[in-house]
Amino acid sequence: MGKDKLKPKLFSVLKNYSKEQFTKDVISGIIVAIIALPLSIALALASGVGPEQGIYTAIVAGFLISFFGGSRVQIAGPTAAFATIVAGIVARSGMDGLVAATIIAGVFLILMGLFRAGNLIKFIPFTITTGFTAGIAVTIAIGQIKDFLGLTYAEGVKPIETLEKLEAVAKFIGTINYQALIVGLVCLAILIVWPKVSQMIPGSLIAVIVGILMVKGLGMNVNTIGDLYTISSSLPTLTIPHFTVSLFRAELTDGVTIAILAAIESLLSCVVADSMINSKHRSNMELIAQGIGNIGSVLFGGIPATGAIARTAANIKNGGRTPIAGMVHSIVLILVLVVLMPYAALIPMPTIAAILFMVAYNMCGWRVFVNLCKTAPKSDILVLVLTFVLTVVFDLVVAIEVGMLAACILFMKRMSDETEIKGWKYFDDENDPDAIELRTVPDHVRVYEISGPMFFGVADRISDITLKDYTKVLIMRMRGVPAVDATAMHSLEGLFEECKKNNVTLVFSHVNDQPMKTMEKDGFVEKVGRENFCKHIDDALRRAAEIQ
Repeated sequence: MGKDKLKPKLFSVLKNYSKEQFTKDVISGIIVAIIALPLSIALALASGVGPEQGIYTAIVAGFLISFFGGSRVQIAGPTAAFATIVAGIVARSGMDGLVAATIIAGVFLILMGLFRAGNLIKFIPFTITTGFTAGIAVTIAIGQIKDFLGLTYAEGVKPIETLEKLEAVAKFIGTINYQALIVGLVCLAILIVWPKVSQMIPGSLIAVIVGILMVKGLGMNVNTIGDLYTISSSLPTLTIPHFTVSLFRAELTDGVTIAILAAIESLLSCVVADSMINSKHRSNMELIAQGIGNIGSVLFGGIPATGAIARTAANIKNGGRTPIAGMVHSIVLILVLVVLMPYAALIPMPTIAAILFMVAYNMCGWRVFVNLCKTAPKSDILVLVLTFVLTVVFDLVVAIEVGMLAACILFMKRMSDETEIKGWKYFDDENDPDAIELRTVPDHVRVYEISGPMFFGVADRISDITLKDYTKVLIMRMRGVPAVDATAMHSLEGLFEECKKNNVTLVFSHVNDQPMKTMEKDGFVEKVGRENFCKHIDDALRRAAEIQ
């Protein structure tokens, strides 16, 4: 029940808070603020708003989400996932439309948390999240080509859709500014190479400094943020926008999409963080905090926010272990906004484009995408590619709607095919000659039996499997599993890695045809070792007895 408490983690961790941890949290908060600064500006520009609005988001949403959040270490702020959807709303309905959509999203997130819907996010298949994340990455990259090449568009040409942007790039490619391209390439090279030089200072900060020195020092004819935007170093102030019923109705779909996206990304970030610090987040409290943070952000001039995996990981690596670190990161950004914001006008646009190219590359997960295309069942590949293509060609709203519909239909078809071939088998331990109670299980062996299809809605139950200190062998009985999908395979791979880390041998008993084919195609059988796939529980126990 711990993770389902509707109580902010901050109030739990303060009971045993020490001066030593406070020092670590402050140092980590300062470092994360330095990382967040160029990213917040870049993501705000990619979202079609002013550079200071990215900082406002990191300050207001970052503070509120840390204060109310269900994670010890989550750092929130503007993220790449929202950039394309925000840019579309701003272009279509202006800031009032964005505020309306984000408030709808905030209310929806709070309700999801109050109604304990934190666990429902698991029903979004891995293929859909992978597909739309890769799609968002491609749309962000395409959106930066203009600034990276220093292209000049004709008066009135303001492409919004991704395909329109590609068309405009092709049409005006003759206006390329080679000085801008040189700045962009140098900054991109710094971003790629710098992490190998130092982990303490973020490469994006070095790229920004080098970009400014190149343009100003060499007098290069390259657009800077100050040439295209008015920079404000004033603090965020509460503004109540003008709303109409028709505006809320028009933005309802976008609001729900922002809410789903914020929920998926923030809870995914929490899960990653949990594995890094061996903790458990409170998913429902985190959703409420995301709702409060998003409403607060747009009322103070910001844009939608969610948990940022890269900034959260940086927080953990630098010693942050409580929400104080996230709150310090927001306070440091207030000081940066007041003191350094005028200098943001000097940042060249190709530098911003280079930073966003790296953001897109890091989020695209192309290795996972390619691996799924090679190894997943055909129905999962169809959902993956469909979601990806729809995200690039249309938008996230269409992609998630169609992707979920396709996933459900194909899943039902897969289940009906299995039922048709095999029929359901129910196991009654009292009359079951294969019941585990009738066998002697050595102390160093743990046996788990999975019954029913393993698909995206139940794949997370694999994380409930626990290993004792004395466990040397884990046997997975799968006689009652008719089918496995890509999300479940992803979870099984996670279980295998966990076993490997703890020097535990994973042994499978009675794997049916469809799961076996999927495991073989995935290369999972070779990873685990063919000798560890046994036909019967007795064979598996004999195999386990050999391993000491």
